[in-house]
Amino acid sequence: MNETLKRAISGAFYLVIMWLGVSYSELSFRCLFTILAIVSFYEMWKLRNGKSKFLAFAYVLIPFILIQLIVTKEDQQNWNSNLILFMFILTWTFDTFAYLFGVRFGKHKIMPSISPKKSWEGFGGGFVFTIIASYLSYSFFFKFEDIRIPLIISIILPFTATLGDFIESHYKRKAGVKDSGNLIPGHGGTLDRMDAFMITIPAIYILTKLL
Repeated sequence: MNETLKRAISGAFYLVIMWLGVSYSELSFRCLFTILAIVSFYEMWKLRNGKSKFLAFAYVLIPFILIQLIVTKEDQQNWNSNLILFMFILTWTFDTFAYLFGVRFGKHKIMPSISPKKSWEGFGGGFVFTIIASYLSYSFFFKFEDIRIPLIISIILPFTATLGDFIESHYKRKAGVKDSGNLIPGHGGTLDRMDAFMITIPAIYILTKLL
């Protein structure tokens, strides 16, 4: 199978699982993220085999614990997953357009010693489209009681997503591997797909507590 087609199919399958798992019910959400936490922890354990693990394990476990605390119910009957789905949309938007702009215009690398493909041009393109996606999502799909929440998230998410990616890239470079695993064909491991959320989730948790 063509590599691009394989990535597209497996990527679409991953997105569907994530979206349904989060939006269907509180139980499906908690089961999904418990499984993701276990797999990601195992992948990080392999990356850090024979090396210090405390900070690496904290990088994985803290976000998966906090995301269980972020979600709330509007009432006893309705499961409210808006905040998590909003985070997904913005993260996937940023990743997609940062990649596209980076491939097309990327000349100035952010930190080539850790992630040689990440460029400031890609970051800028991803940032702009994250703001656009935030506006459209807030206007047509998700309503928040406090408009500051989607506004602040859209501004900080490109930075937190990039930082999360750089941290995982650092651990992969130390381990001498390209991917954290091979669970998702063409994309690598679970941790490769979750790295952008690892700093974003704690940031959103703090934001929701402050506001």
